[in-house]
Amino acid sequence: MAENDAMPTLPKKCGPYISSVTSRGMNLVIQKVDFANNIQLSLTLAALSIGLWWTFDRSRSGFGLGVGIAFLATLVSQLLVYNGVYQYTSPDFLYVRSWLPCIFFAGGITMGNIGRQLAMYECKVIAEKSHED
Repeated sequence: MAENDAMPTLPKKCGPYISSVTSRGMNLVIQKVDFANNIQLSLTLAALSIGLWWTFDRSRSGFGLGVGIAFLATLVSQLLVYNGVYQYTSPDFLYVRSWLPCIFFAGGITMGNIGRQLAMYECKVIAEKSHED
């Protein structure tokens, strides 16, 4: 086995856990770091979100899942704000905060990785039980 074959498996095995911690870390970045403006914050979070996807997923379906979740969740939150269910103290883009899609994208990637790992675990457990019978 080549030396390069062993390295890519580590992020796939630990991906959901590290991805979850990274997603939480992104939330803390929003709260603790003082950015000059919202555009700087949004661009930083967009780069971190793409980096999260590139590090732990790199699949087209994962990217599509993240973009789809970001779009739909932002649309739902925008509709809720527009209808007066809740409001942001300082919206900066069409009634919502501009960084919101980045957080939804990272959450979609994280949940997708966790779901994939759980499905693989379930298949492994079922296969082991069928071999025991």
